[in-house]
Amino acid sequence: MDRARPLDVVGTLARFGLAAVWLVSGLLKAVDPDQTYVAVRAYDVLPAAGVEVVAALLPWVELALGVLLLVGVGTRLVAALSAALLLVFVVGVAQAWARGLSIDCGCFGGGGAVEPGETTYVQEIVRDVGFLLMAGWLIVRPRTVLALDDRIGTRRLG
Repeated sequence: MDRARPLDVVGTLARFGLAAVWLVSGLLKAVDPDQTYVAVRAYDVLPAAGVEVVAALLPWVELALGVLLLVGVGTRLVAALSAALLLVFVVGVAQAWARGLSIDCGCFGGGGAVEPGETTYVQEIVRDVGFLLMAGWLIVRPRTVLALDDRIGTRRLG
């Protein structure tokens, strides 16, 4: 058996797992744009115009990342973009926590103000670090099974 095959399977699981994260997250945000706006505004770091832009674009960026990972196109690049976005999310949650804001991250729909003591900052950061590890795996080793990268010749690039 090819020694690389089990690592390809691990990469495939990471790719599909991260794709699922982006697809679910993006879909939940896309179907409720008003709530997405509330969630982005709750972080209190962007001016109103910035909140509008981020709330309008974020669901579609997440969906695009999810689709690209699902089909396996540009895996390394998409994983790097995923890692960058996840780092923004971790910093966003950490700064909200450090500033004493009581908000739900809105990562998978919902979001906005919550009662003090109902925040889940540690769990959100740990979860996102787990997603970062999946993205990191794909950055270092983007070779996976069932990827279009193989068919369209982007293996060396992605």
